[in-house]
Amino acid sequence: MSYSRSTQLKNVAYELGMEYAEEDTWGLHTMLKDFKLFSRGRRRGITNMLYRRDGMLQLDVRIFDYRYTIYRNNHARVFKQTVFYVQSKNLGLPQFLMKPENFFHKVGAWLGIEDIDFERYPKFSNQYLLKGDDEDYIRASFSDEVLQFFTIEKDWTMEGLNYYLVLYRKNQLLLPSQIINFYKKGMQLHQLLRAEGLG
Repeated sequence: MSYSRSTQLKNVAYELGMEYAEEDTWGLHTMLKDFKLFSRGRRRGITNMLYRRDGMLQLDVRIFDYRYTIYRNNHARVFKQTVFYVQSKNLGLPQFLMKPENFFHKVGAWLGIEDIDFERYPKFSNQYLLKGDDEDYIRASFSDEVLQFFTIEKDWTMEGLNYYLVLYRKNQLLLPSQIINFYKKGMQLHQLLRAEGLG
């Protein structure tokens, strides 16, 4: 007997001690409009949301399916991805975008297009394009542990802004069986990116 995605995700939410909602009734999409992912395309939508809020720790964690449509030459392409989102007072992030680096980015680097590289982590720098206005702040936020994490983990896109962090693989909708591992990775990153002195 095969269960629907929503039924399977409800079970995963229960396993993780999270709540489940089929639709975004909080207007989360509006809150996230400053992130690149949530400003792309049209017909944007958040569904299948797992969430947990911890008032004491001032932590809001969500995992959800996000879709948007790009129209080109009378052809529509739908992008769907599973997104990890955390809002936490323990984060104090610069605005940045980190995404997998491709050939065109490398060509762009020769033309002077910005990419923050780390000499001590050539593998990370080769795998990811990292950009943002405050390079010093970004370098300070990307500790050795974060750089090591993404040296091993490939193809992720991550965006940060103040108390907000999002993580996903572009156009990759995770299977319900992959969500627990995804949650653990997201929470590990939250720990690694916590502002210094908040332990």
